Amino acid sequence: MRVRDCHNFHDFRELARRRLPGPIFDYIDGAADDEATLRQNTASFERCDLVPNVLRGVGTVDMSVTVMGQKLATPFYCSPTALQRLFHHQGERAVAAAAAKYGTMFGVSSLGTVSLEELRKAYDTPQVYQFYFHRDRGLNRAMMQRAKQAGVEVMMLTVDSITGGNRERDLRTGFSIPFKLTLGGMLQFAIRPMWGLNYVSHESFKLPQLDEHVDMSGGAMSIGRYFTEMLDPSMNWNDVAEMVRIWNGQFCLKGIMSVADAKRAVEIGCTGIILSNHGGRQLDGSRAAFDQLAEIVDAVGDRIDVMMDGGIQRGTHVLKALSLGAKAVGVGRFYLYPLAAAGQAGVERALGLLRTEIERGMKLMGCSSVSQLSRDNLRFR
Repeated sequence: MRVRDCHNFHDFRELARRRLPGPIFDYIDGAADDEATLRQNTASFERCDLVPNVLRGVGTVDMSVTVMGQKLATPFYCSPTALQRLFHHQGERAVAAAAAKYGTMFGVSSLGTVSLEELRKAYDTPQVYQFYFHRDRGLNRAMMQRAKQAGVEVMMLTVDSITGGNRERDLRTGFSIPFKLTLGGMLQFAIRPMWGLNYVSHESFKLPQLDEHVDMSGGAMSIGRYFTEMLDPSMNWNDVAEMVRIWNGQFCLKGIMSVADAKRAVEIGCTGIILSNHGGRQLDGSRAAFDQLAEIVDAVGDRIDVMMDGGIQRGTHVLKALSLGAKAVGVGRFYLYPLAAAGQAGVERALGLLRTEIERGMKLMGCSSVSQLSRDNLRFR
């Protein structure tokens, strides 16, 4: 299978599965505990039907949206994800280039593998910096100051990851950074030699957002230990309110799921919230973001930009979220599989396919702009 033979999410997932060593594929593909929430994230969209209108004159379609002060040409953006150069040597560079091509926003993780400064200089498309709350308050302030100096438009604090989820696929293979593989995990690398050749023939793997603060050499700090030892589970609303004041700009919380928390985000001055269960990778059994979307939009949608991620595999999924009131939706695995499969070419093809599906879907729905999508177009089973 080649990239041009990939026509949907499932094709790219299969191509990534063929090309990646098992432990790395499972890191992308897996989730917490029994992975029930991972499955529900997509299933939630299947419980909702679209009701199209016809004869509405949709010769041209405007898919642009404005979210957190950023004008996007498409109603989806590339959510920040960790360790991208582990999946393909181009990593965040490929994702940023593809996002810029389609005029949308992309995110850089504090566990990213390319510096936010390099990406900010290379691409003028809106950039989000996603970070975690550390026990070291000075580190938190330093990370925000660095992002501000780099010209990042939106600060995104992930609030659902104060400790790592129970990702049993990773436990079975021994996946960590640095690698501490089980025998089975090592065998999986042995049968994918091209990945290994690619990995060692390009610049060394690093985490430039954290390289001054975390020693990843010699097994000193694995990703799991980063979550359990450096992040602060005592983080509270007062801590976040202080960060919002320090940043003094577009600030969103990723991982909000309850109405009460959404209201509190408004009260402390956040400009956006992202409904998310971290792709099912944290609390298994948690509600799908799409199922919670209407309730939160009704509560705070007129005071804060509400976005969501989790389970997006089709353009129609995006249309359903927008119809419920989401200002935009984030995709993660949707571009990670193509990245792993073919680097920038894969990400560009995947985002292009999603854009085409949304445009086609809007025409078939009788909507020439995103603002015309509404709950009148939906029925829940």
